[in-house]
Amino acid sequence: MPRWFNTAGPCKADIHYMLPPTVRLPNLERFIAQESYFVIHAPRQTGKTTAMLALAKQLTESGRYTAVTVSAEVGARFSDDPGTAELAILGAWRDTTAVRLPQELQPPAWSEAETGERIRASLQVWAQASPRPLVLFIDEIDSLQDTALISILRQLRDGYPERPKNFPLSVGLIGLRDVRDYKVASGGSDKLNTASPFNIKVRSLTLRDFNAMEVGQLYQQHTDDTGQVFTKEAIETAFDLTQGQPWLVNALAKEIVEEMVTDTLIAITPKHIHAAKEVLIKRQDTHLDSLAERLREPKVKAIIQPILAGLELGDVPNDDIQFVIDLGLCKMDPLGGLAIANPIYREVLPRVLTVTPMASLPQIAPTWLTKSGELDTDALLQAFLAFWRQHGEPLLGSAAYHEIAPHLVLMAFLHRVVNGGGTLEREYAIGRDRMDLCLRYGNVTLGIELKAWRDQRGDPTQSGIEQLDSYLARLGVKFGWLVIFDLRTKALPIDERLATEVTATKNGRSITIVWA
Repeated sequence: MPRWFNTAGPCKADIHYMLPPTVRLPNLERFIAQESYFVIHAPRQTGKTTAMLALAKQLTESGRYTAVTVSAEVGARFSDDPGTAELAILGAWRDTTAVRLPQELQPPAWSEAETGERIRASLQVWAQASPRPLVLFIDEIDSLQDTALISILRQLRDGYPERPKNFPLSVGLIGLRDVRDYKVASGGSDKLNTASPFNIKVRSLTLRDFNAMEVGQLYQQHTDDTGQVFTKEAIETAFDLTQGQPWLVNALAKEIVEEMVTDTLIAITPKHIHAAKEVLIKRQDTHLDSLAERLREPKVKAIIQPILAGLELGDVPNDDIQFVIDLGLCKMDPLGGLAIANPIYREVLPRVLTVTPMASLPQIAPTWLTKSGELDTDALLQAFLAFWRQHGEPLLGSAAYHEIAPHLVLMAFLHRVVNGGGTLEREYAIGRDRMDLCLRYGNVTLGIELKAWRDQRGDPTQSGIEQLDSYLARLGVKFGWLVIFDLRTKALPIDERLATEVTATKNGRSITIVWA
């Protein structure tokens, strides 16, 4: 049977290319042997469910445990009705264990208990009836909220002292976030703020992404099955773009081998990887779309907006920083603090934020193209100036992130340009005080630096020239634009301040300064 790269749901060894699923897990068997309760949290589609299904199967087949992975997701609709949530969850667990466990290890009839006690009572009778110590992995636990979540966590804590004879020996809560970030409405807070009421956990653990070697091993499975080679450079490019995020690693390969390069005699090169990246970003598959939705959340916006603007984070709570890391949006860069997790996400986030400004743009004739279809950068500059003078300020209100509203409107304009057959790449990071854009269209590469002149800050022109000079050197080009958005309270009206000037850097590169 042919195998495929998987981008939806748990992996199955008979039909999917997959690495040994428990390799990226920490040593959970030690925690289980110590009768510990713990939390496994990692971003969506990193392989948590696949790994926990495999571990439960492995533990059960060892003959030492009754181990099974179940889900709490069916209770999500009843977050304000703990009794109904309990019944829905126990019903789903009954169905799941009937499929995943042999008959002699399946639970007896659930206990007839009162609301708020059903989970504890049912796990008690199961632990008592099981011929082996019971190990339970509860997936999607953070899909629950409010009173239903609190009720189930408290029931687990209540039964904990009775393990292993009268309650599960070990319980793992599996989800996107750590316990303290589970959503609750009680007490006027949107999260627990502490591990209580699950203060019995010994550790919160995470599932790491693939390393570069593992990306190569996964792609090699396709080569072994079909003969189609991923070149060494293609594998390196895939890892660089994804930083090993499992869904992205699989999605790039799936797009290439199933849609772009179906002839297995053709080797996969970095060019194919980059083309697949563009397809994924433009298509906004569920994984990327779910990340984009997070950008609307205030505590996510409070972190992502200054990163995009190149500003310092300021007084952001530590828990909120950990939250965006747990979501997989960001990571701690050893060399530069908090950063977007990988280059693909770095492209996705600003593109998503330009959707509304793009939808608000008026019709713009492509006056920047020559009769032969090539990009004329001088004509493009004049088109931008005319556009900004007429439409720039009115469109600023369409941008959700006000600190970088001018950046987003300019990018929306440039997307109109590249939709004709080019690409727009972005570079930004905390503390850089700028965003760099690289517009590629045919044989033309245009480096653009965006800076904001804010209140209580000096004129950014000179630093912008020096920074753009360095950026152009990396791009290997001799000219570029420095666009300075004047966001000061006392800025002149746009008709009076909109101007351009051409200057040369100390290294002989030509820079057009645009005061916007």
